[in-house]
Amino acid sequence: MKNDKNKVFIFDTTLRDGEQAPGASMNHQEKLEIAYALERLGVDIIEAGFPVSSKGDFGSVKEVARYIKNSTVCGLARSLTKDIDAAAEAVKNAQRPRIHVFLATSRIHLEHKFKKSQEEILNMAVEAVKYARRKIGDIEFSPEDASRTEKEFLYRILEAVIKAGASTVNIPDTVGYSTPQEYGDVIAGICNNVPNINKAIVSTHCHDDLGLAVANSLAGVVNGARQVECTMNGIGERAGNASMEEIVMAVKTRADFYGLSTNINTKEFYRTSRMVSKATGFIVPPNKAIVGANAFRHESGIHQDGILKEKRTYEIMDAEDVGGPSNEGLVLGKHSGRHAFKDRLKALGITLTEAQMDQAFERFKDLADKKKEIFDDDLITLVDEAGNTSKGFCLLEDLVYSSGSHIKPKVKVTLKFKGKTFKKNSSGDGPVDASYKAIESIIKIRAKLLDYSIQSVTSGKDALGRVTVKVLVGDQSVIGHGASTDIIEASAKAYINAINKAMTLQSVKS
Repeated sequence: MKNDKNKVFIFDTTLRDGEQAPGASMNHQEKLEIAYALERLGVDIIEAGFPVSSKGDFGSVKEVARYIKNSTVCGLARSLTKDIDAAAEAVKNAQRPRIHVFLATSRIHLEHKFKKSQEEILNMAVEAVKYARRKIGDIEFSPEDASRTEKEFLYRILEAVIKAGASTVNIPDTVGYSTPQEYGDVIAGICNNVPNINKAIVSTHCHDDLGLAVANSLAGVVNGARQVECTMNGIGERAGNASMEEIVMAVKTRADFYGLSTNINTKEFYRTSRMVSKATGFIVPPNKAIVGANAFRHESGIHQDGILKEKRTYEIMDAEDVGGPSNEGLVLGKHSGRHAFKDRLKALGITLTEAQMDQAFERFKDLADKKKEIFDDDLITLVDEAGNTSKGFCLLEDLVYSSGSHIKPKVKVTLKFKGKTFKKNSSGDGPVDASYKAIESIIKIRAKLLDYSIQSVTSGKDALGRVTVKVLVGDQSVIGHGASTDIIEASAKAYINAINKAMTLQSVKS
């Protein structure tokens, strides 16, 4: 990879470090879909997983390596031959394969985790890089907990691994302990004190335990780093990682300050953010920078007045720059035709086959009969819904319920299951509980509800409600989504979506 001094390479680890966030586990298909989205974004390197950790992770990395053509595909490995062998095998068919080797170097890790000396650790790192280099030409090395590593030892180990064949050296603030000035000084010290640093790209990898991941990453860039490791929506272990969309938009918006650029197609941010949110079940906070629902909204009268006179008074970016809905938001209604519907989907970056378009347009017409105003977020959710139901074992055909303060909730559920139609009456603590009991009774699968959340897709009394559930089926935790103007219906759809995913996973294993 050519080192352009004015370019920052974006290394996305959503599929690896991001997935390590508690509860964020993604299935095989979701990982591949996100990898395609990251490729559309223009991500330079996709860290697809930790191949040695499980058969599932190995298979996912191998699939991403097989299908992704424009981004480097990377597999993580500890400084162990079995890890490196697994990573090399998983990424070998990639157009641009990389192995990312790591080894802890701070004194607290050496004394308590490894019980080894600095010399032993240095030799392990060198041997691991040499071994990996014999298998794959592009090797990255990370001294884990680098920000708390003694400076002189850090310089020595980086010089040694570069000499051994590492072409990228990543400097992790593993526990999010550093401050921007400290971390910037670490990067500057490396650039000034490692003799052969010109033969490698210096990378950042910052965690957000103190809310400083993005600030630390940018401080690293200012001081010479030219690769940033980050995730969509900032997901990751504990408090998360540096947020890709925030870093990229900071570099782009403040080009006058940074004087740098990336390869990222920022118009794909909004769609990719929602895709990651959907796959992980982690809702994007409304006040999230760049991709939050409120990021480009103004309620203050003073702000609104300023925006109407000149957008730049209170907006330093346009929503359209990150692929978000425009301030106008309203795009379609019940009298809109197929051509207008198709054009709006195209503007949102959504491409469908003719069969998918037919199904999506039919759903749009159904929604337009219920909602007076159709917004961009409604359309995105509608298309997702079409995808959820088009490939399931089980489909909700009808749901009738009665509930009130002084009556026992009752439901009648009609499902199409394995080609046959079933009807079931049930009652429960509430209409959602009753619906889930009816569904379980029909499909004969017991599922434990682990989490349940509701989010309004857009504003208004007739807004679509999106329900996200996490359920445990056997030993498999799966996430399901459903949307409707009726929350009970959305809840049933989400539960069925999760059950369908679990059944798909079981059919793959059997």
